[in-house]
Amino acid sequence: MVAAGLPWAALWALLLPLVAADEGILHASGGGVPPVTKDYCIIYNSNWVSLPKTLDNATFWPLENLTSTVLCSSSELPSGVMTDKAVVVMRGNCTFLEKARIAQSLGAKMLLIASKSRLSGIADNKTDFEDVTLPVALIRYNDIVDMQLVLGNEVNVTLYSPPLPEFDYSMVVIFLIAVFTVALGGYWSGVAELETLKAVASPGERETRRKKEENVTFTPVTVILFVVICCVMLVLLYFFYKWLVYVIISVFCLASAMSLYNCLAALIGEIPIGQCRVTCCNKTIEVRLIFLAVFCIAAAVVWAVFRNEDRWAWILQDILGVAFCLNFIKTLKMPNFKSCVILLGLLLLYDVFFVFITPFITKNGASIMVEVAAGPFGNSEKLPVVIRVPRLEHSASTLCDLPFSLLGFGDIIVPGLLVAYCRRFDVQTRSSSVYFISCTIAYAVGMVLTFVVLALMKMGQPALLYLVPCTLITSSLVAWRRKEMKKFWKGSSYQVGWMP
Repeated sequence: MVAAGLPWAALWALLLPLVAADEGILHASGGGVPPVTKDYCIIYNSNWVSLPKTLDNATFWPLENLTSTVLCSSSELPSGVMTDKAVVVMRGNCTFLEKARIAQSLGAKMLLIASKSRLSGIADNKTDFEDVTLPVALIRYNDIVDMQLVLGNEVNVTLYSPPLPEFDYSMVVIFLIAVFTVALGGYWSGVAELETLKAVASPGERETRRKKEENVTFTPVTVILFVVICCVMLVLLYFFYKWLVYVIISVFCLASAMSLYNCLAALIGEIPIGQCRVTCCNKTIEVRLIFLAVFCIAAAVVWAVFRNEDRWAWILQDILGVAFCLNFIKTLKMPNFKSCVILLGLLLLYDVFFVFITPFITKNGASIMVEVAAGPFGNSEKLPVVIRVPRLEHSASTLCDLPFSLLGFGDIIVPGLLVAYCRRFDVQTRSSSVYFISCTIAYAVGMVLTFVVLALMKMGQPALLYLVPCTLITSSLVAWRRKEMKKFWKGSSYQVGWMP
């Protein structure tokens, strides 16, 4: 599943039409020279107040921190403390509009309501509060604390709600990472296939190659079993997320460290220097590979410890993620196009079902896929099964919900397995990489199509809905045009008549 610039306020409005959850920005300015400024997420009700789209001609008000009270009675505060100020009070005990009426009567110009829980929509019966014109917004309590730490006690604030960008250029980075990983994974699989063919043709190398061979071949039966396991795992994550998320994090650390080692070891193996060896327990190993293993384990451990550090942890997650996808594409072999069709077709149905159909089944009307990707029920831990790139366009959504553009590993690995099969078929039939190049281009076109639909619909998309048809149809047309469909469908056997 791919997501970028998701207007979660609009999505929540569709799911819960009685609750308004418009996203905006609180722009805070400190008292220094020059003043330090910082933006924070707010939730407001556009039916109550209309916020400007820019900071041009914005009116700033001094912020009065009254989080020691919930403001359910005017007697809670001394007279004049709110006059011509933006005030922040705690959520609870009475409605938003009751607080707003009291604040307005005491001369406040803006009311911020701090919440220690997850920000949700603002919904009250406005009919009985037509006299209330005070801007009201919900803000995280932690942001108020941060505001005081960063900007000091003398802070001026204003509210605005910039329009969502039509396109975020972080998607270009996502596109380049995805296409690079798929192409490199397919090419690496072809190199491994060529080495296998040479080993088969040379009896002296056959045994050595067999010991090095780590590939796993998918049959139609194992493909179906794999998809069933994916379905079961997703449902279990939905119901037991807060426990299983740490299992997934642990598995990711282990698998990504091994994958990074395999990727870098393949590169180091091409360097003819620094090959000194040590012997231990009757086994000989290169010293540089020992250091490499320590480095890969350290990288995974550092990510695990600092995984919630948004400023830079995403870089390490993406490096580990790319290594994981590359190793998966290279290691897992599809024996023929038939197995590819079954795998991609079933996973396409899986993706569409859990994104588009499950909202009609779940109690809250949210898709299981989106809930698990975002962390159901407000869980702060996120699954590390995505490529993350910080969004480059400034908007309220960047602050409130999704500061990253995301692409799931499955949207790289699943089509990548087909690209890898095409590359191996090219090697087996000596077809000048025509299948590999055409399938890689089809994947790139499918990604562009996904982003176009994403920008038009303004909501997360199951990327396989566009990637699977593009890659399968293109591969089929190439095989049909070259009159090799039967061989492509059943798989080409390199066991007979292949010579280097």
